[in-house]
Amino acid sequence: MIKVATVSELRKIEAAADRSIMRYAQMMVNAGVDASACLQRRFDIRSETRILFLIGKGNNGGDGLVMAHDLAQISKADIRLYFLQVRDLDELPLEDAALEGLPATALHEDRDKAQLTQWARESDIIVDAVFGIGARLPLGGDAAAVLQCVKDCLRVMSEGERADVVIPAHPETGNGAGQPFVFAIDCPSGVDCDSGRADPATLAADLTMTFIAAKPGQFVFPAAGLVGELAVARIGIPEDMPALQRLSATVVDGALAGSLLPGRPLDGHKGSFGKVMLAVGSANYIGAAALAGESACRSGAGLVTIAATGQVIGIVASQLREPTWLPLPDAQGAIDQTACETLAESATAYNALLIGCGLGLHESTRAFVWNLVHAASLPPLIIDADALNALSSGPEWWRPLPEDTIITPHSGEMARLTGLAMGEINADRWRIARQYAEAWGLVVVLKGAHTIVAAPDGRTSVNPFKTDALATAGTGDVLAGLIAGLRAQGASAYDSARLGAYVHALAGCIAADAIKSSRSVIAGDLLEVMGHAFDQIERS
Repeated sequence: MIKVATVSELRKIEAAADRSIMRYAQMMVNAGVDASACLQRRFDIRSETRILFLIGKGNNGGDGLVMAHDLAQISKADIRLYFLQVRDLDELPLEDAALEGLPATALHEDRDKAQLTQWARESDIIVDAVFGIGARLPLGGDAAAVLQCVKDCLRVMSEGERADVVIPAHPETGNGAGQPFVFAIDCPSGVDCDSGRADPATLAADLTMTFIAAKPGQFVFPAAGLVGELAVARIGIPEDMPALQRLSATVVDGALAGSLLPGRPLDGHKGSFGKVMLAVGSANYIGAAALAGESACRSGAGLVTIAATGQVIGIVASQLREPTWLPLPDAQGAIDQTACETLAESATAYNALLIGCGLGLHESTRAFVWNLVHAASLPPLIIDADALNALSSGPEWWRPLPEDTIITPHSGEMARLTGLAMGEINADRWRIARQYAEAWGLVVVLKGAHTIVAAPDGRTSVNPFKTDALATAGTGDVLAGLIAGLRAQGASAYDSARLGAYVHALAGCIAADAIKSSRSVIAGDLLEVMGHAFDQIERS
């Protein structure tokens, strides 16, 4: 399981490991060797592969030198070392002189950065081993100057490629854009690994290998846009180490998602796999009902019932053959407040109830939502979209909600629920999700790139995906229906939320790949490939 640790938490884990498991020097060796292996898995590194290492004065620079040492021994690559400050190699845990004789220079010998510029332009791969998680913002000084120089070189190379090349080559190394592939050790230098802030001089990595645990800032923009692909190496720290086990935040990966899938016994029947009801849709948002309904069906739920107005049912029933239907009274195309008693009574026979997708903001519908959440007995609730907007208008709106209710706000809806500004929420998504999940006693699914799911007891998960394929109308309805379907199958509120978010985002990536463009993905495409997403998870 991939844990998430703040810089402070990571320092405590390292200190505990140094006392009981392995010395800091061995951790450095393991980090450098793991980073070397990661790069070699990505590329066929040969003697002609040119790799530039940017070496800082601290432990991150030491990791980089161990990595260079390992590559020099194994691949015989054309390695160049650029030091921000001269350092004594005898202080590093290196067993032989593999670094001796390699082209190397330091900034004090290259004040005009002519050598740095030449090496950057000639490189196939650039390894950022300047600060890692140890950056203090703003950078300033020599470090900022060196990083900015390399960044400018990459920009010029990229612009030249666009201007002069009609069909770019696809070299074995590089990032496919006519410029070097950037590999960051632990974190791109200039990123605050707790907050996600980033210095303007930060090099955007194509691949970051971080150590022991992922860092919260790596999933918050702008840093999340600079990390590239993220890999995690435990560098010999055992998974059952108490200091690591105490971390409450995790990254949901394929293996974890697979462990959360509800069981599917071969002798099961529709009653075995749960019944889910959806109170959704209105005259202006009929598609929301269809998307949420089909998503619930494809989640594996045994029975899906859509509770909606006659107009919505009449249209959606022509598209979906699988659900059953509960007609509700109509108020100018939306659900009337008098529908509460009928729905509440019928919902008691179900394992989960979703309300919100496409309900609209009619006053009678707002009253319907308020009356419904005050009903005496309801199945587990999932609340989305307009139902959240209806609740946000009332004081202490969360108090009548049943225990383990799941809410699925995006940052705008979260702003209305909390009274905070959207900018404040987006700048501190981890803290906001955790704080309000605990304060409200609800499972909060804070949607967006790297969706965060927080439980009232402090457990928090982050989705590893960031893709613009999901930035289109209707994908939130697909997510809500999927979570509701998983909840009906017996998954806990927290598990159904984090599994649903993972399946949903994975489906977005699969859809984008299938049609060759994330910009052309529509919400219905996710439904078409949801089975592929489940299959990929089951094989993880």
